[in-house]
Amino acid sequence: MSTRTRPTWESYRASIGDRSPMFAALHERWDIDRALYAGSYVDLSPSTAIRSVDYVDLDVRARRTFADRERIHAELEAHDPHRPDAEVRFHHADYRDPLDIDDGSVDLVISLYAGLVSDHCRRYLRPGGLLLANTSHGDAAVVALDPTYDLVGVFTHRDGDYRLVTRGMEGFLVPKATTPPDAEAIRASGRGIAYTRTAFAYVFRAR
Repeated sequence: MSTRTRPTWESYRASIGDRSPMFAALHERWDIDRALYAGSYVDLSPSTAIRSVDYVDLDVRARRTFADRERIHAELEAHDPHRPDAEVRFHHADYRDPLDIDDGSVDLVISLYAGLVSDHCRRYLRPGGLLLANTSHGDAAVVALDPTYDLVGVFTHRDGDYRLVTRGMEGFLVPKATTPPDAEAIRASGRGIAYTRTAFAYVFRAR
């Protein structure tokens, strides 16, 4: 794809599906006012439910897309014309570097297919805040081994439908291998591990 291409949320949804129902379920279940989406590309779905979202990505196409603020708000309004204007801030940056975001200021950190976001963005999460992560690049696997996080929910995904499960958490994140998982080995490999029961994404609460 040419670097001059300006992708839209609409075109992105056509390729990955609409994640808006997942964030609506998160917002309905927990008090989330501000979120940080590291490695967001042009996925605006958190802003359909959460009032204030900081998006972070190094991709120049994402920077061009978010620079067109009129188009961004038009896409969100087209999704829900009755919702008040969302606060959308884009950081053209590497989330591994310090961001212009106060420590302990966000209620939710989002890590979906973007690497080990938890290692670098925990600082922005308030005590008791939530991390939404999947097993891509091993982020959820690393967090599962961190005693300062508790698993409080999972999202299943089937035929475009996202379902939030908050009971029976002991049945998730159970490794198939008999050898105990090692966080540093997961970091070094950049890959997740196999579990006996899988989910699309996992919701952790920071202590």
